[in-house]
Amino acid sequence: MIRYSLHCDRGHTFESWFQSSSAYESQEKRKLVNCPLCGSAKVERAIMAPRIVGKKGRDSQSNDAAVPAQPAEVTTPGSTPLLMAQERELRAKLKELRDHIVKNADNVGERFPNEARKMHYGDIEHRPIYGEASPEEARSLIDEGVEVSALPVLPDDRN
Repeated sequence: MIRYSLHCDRGHTFESWFQSSSAYESQEKRKLVNCPLCGSAKVERAIMAPRIVGKKGRDSQSNDAAVPAQPAEVTTPGSTPLLMAQERELRAKLKELRDHIVKNADNVGERFPNEARKMHYGDIEHRPIYGEASPEEARSLIDEGVEVSALPVLPDDRN
C-alpha cells in the first residue's frame, strides 16, 4: 500500500491510500480520484518524502510508507527554545537522510532523468541513483510513473 498526498486544481489538499502507484495512475486516468472537498477530478500527486524510521520504531512501523514533505518551521529571534530544538532535530535528520543517499547511491548528475527512465522501463538494472533534474524534467518523470523525490536542501548547503 502507498499513501499519496494529493491536491486538486482548486488548491485543496488531501491524502489517499492506493494498492500501488500503477493503481493510482489507473484510477486517475479513469477519473475515479476526486477531491473530497469539492469533487474535482483534476487531481495531482503532491511532492512526497520517504518516511524514515529509526531503529527503535522499525518493528512497529513500515519503512515503505510515504508521507507528505513538511516544510521546516521558520524560527525568529522570538522563537521558543523548544521550537529551536525541534528545528535542529529536523535539520539533523534531513542531513542524515541526505548523507545516507549520497553515500549509498550513484551520482549520475545531469543524466538523472534518462537513467531513471531506463530503470523504470527495465532497460537497465535498478540501482540507487541521484542527480540533477529541472522542475519540468521531474514533473515529466512523475507523470510517467517514475518514482522520484528531491534530495533535502538545508540552509547550510547554500552558504
